[in-house]
Amino acid sequence: MSHVLLPREILPADGRFGCGPSKVRAGQLEKLNAHASLLGTSHRQAPVKDLVGRTRSHLAELFRLPHGYEIILGNGGSTAFWDAAAFGLIDKRSQNLVFGEFGGKFAAAAKAPWLEAPDVRDVPAGTRTVAEAVEGVDVYAWPHNETSTGVAAPVERVHGDEGALTVIDATSAAGGIDLNISQADVYYFAPQKNLGSDGGLWFAAVSPAAIERIERIAASGRYIPEFLSLKNAVDNSRLNQTLNTPALATLVLLEAQLEWMSENGGLQWADARTHESSQVLYDWAEASSFAAPFVADPADRSPVVVTIDFDESVDAAAVAKSLRANGIVDTEPYRKLGRNQLRVATFVSIEPDDVRQLIRCIDYTVEHLG
Repeated sequence: MSHVLLPREILPADGRFGCGPSKVRAGQLEKLNAHASLLGTSHRQAPVKDLVGRTRSHLAELFRLPHGYEIILGNGGSTAFWDAAAFGLIDKRSQNLVFGEFGGKFAAAAKAPWLEAPDVRDVPAGTRTVAEAVEGVDVYAWPHNETSTGVAAPVERVHGDEGALTVIDATSAAGGIDLNISQADVYYFAPQKNLGSDGGLWFAAVSPAAIERIERIAASGRYIPEFLSLKNAVDNSRLNQTLNTPALATLVLLEAQLEWMSENGGLQWADARTHESSQVLYDWAEASSFAAPFVADPADRSPVVVTIDFDESVDAAAVAKSLRANGIVDTEPYRKLGRNQLRVATFVSIEPDDVRQLIRCIDYTVEHLG
């Protein structure tokens, strides 16, 4: 038999544990159906612009934005934002912390020919490095949560040269890890992780200093493609619109998720929920005879993306394949990491009790696989 048939009584109620796109709750789909008449209508008219405005307001409330901070958005996901930042946010040189795939992608974008070579601080997967003030660096950038490895990093402002910006990739952290957002000048993310939506858009909480930088670079004469112009994004966001047609389903799903989170207690509640789910997995792995947390330092372990290494006696790929055959999906490790491990999302939409059932399923599978 190629897979283990799991007893029905140990199956989680929902088998989606992927790190993105992530589980979309039934309540979000109900709201999407209720707003079906909005789909396929003009994003320049009031109904869609009002939707954009509501999502911006909900995000501002969720992150407890300080005075002067704004929520802006644009077409594309975080990949588009990396290029937009290279054109319109980095003045001359960035420092990029790389402790996984996605920090590395922003570092690559920062090697643009019109910028000075970035100061890249690269460390092995599963560990973390810290920012260090360096003369001439005007952007300090790293992920709040490295989706590929399950390493989380604090959001703390770097006090370098006057005017230097702290820029945080929050794609898999936003809505699942609490923070003091005044410690960042730009906190950007796509909404398909904790925020339970689809892709197609990026959002960012930006400080007054970041807006000033964006406007100054836009006026400097630097060539910036219209699609990647952060100045365009600021101007359009203030009108509750995007340069091109936004992904309307993404916006509706996002609004439903933000309302649900607000009703339950906001970011503090979400943070407690993801920590509960992730700690269950870490405790299990530390007590297991065949598994261990990939991230050795507990202080660096992510509450929203849990990576578990398996002993060589257990084929983690076979475990993931067997789980998938039972409807428990997307527990495979990040494809480029190449480790004998499982990667499990513990995003806010995932029920902690489903995580507990997942552990029972993993134990049962390992015992009976072969």
